[in-house]
Amino acid sequence: MHRPRGRRQGRHRHRPPPRLPGRHASARPRRAHPDPVRRPHRAVRGARGPRHLLDEGELPTAVVAYNDQCAIGVLAALSRAGVPVPGRVSVAGYDDDALSRLSLVDLTTVSQSAEDQARHAVRAAVERLDEGRKEPREVVLAPRLVIRGSTGGVKP
Repeated sequence: MHRPRGRRQGRHRHRPPPRLPGRHASARPRRAHPDPVRRPHRAVRGARGPRHLLDEGELPTAVVAYNDQCAIGVLAALSRAGVPVPGRVSVAGYDDDALSRLSLVDLTTVSQSAEDQARHAVRAAVERLDEGRKEPREVVLAPRLVIRGSTGGVKP
């Protein structure tokens, strides 16, 4: 079972939305840090993100990154530190970026189905421009987990 440790989010120029009232209380029993650790999203700078975890000595069993670029940076930092992925830490991203599909990276990710997004966007544009639709329309697409080689069972 993976141990929760908190979450990361990128640098924002605005204040993040207020936390839900029960968030801090629910994080305490699991020893997860309730506030985000701010780190950049790009892979080059994203590799700096796990530094404080490596310095602490107690690594989480899993990292779910903001996007695939950030996850690739985490993979690079863990690899340089000699931390086996997925043996010691599992890493997952979000976007199903083309780089995540490379056999060298082999990143587990969440796919947002760019093809479906494009199809719905074109359909919405046609409805507005050609068919005169004026009311907004909401489309919710289910994401899909793509399991690759960067996640697996934890070895103590």
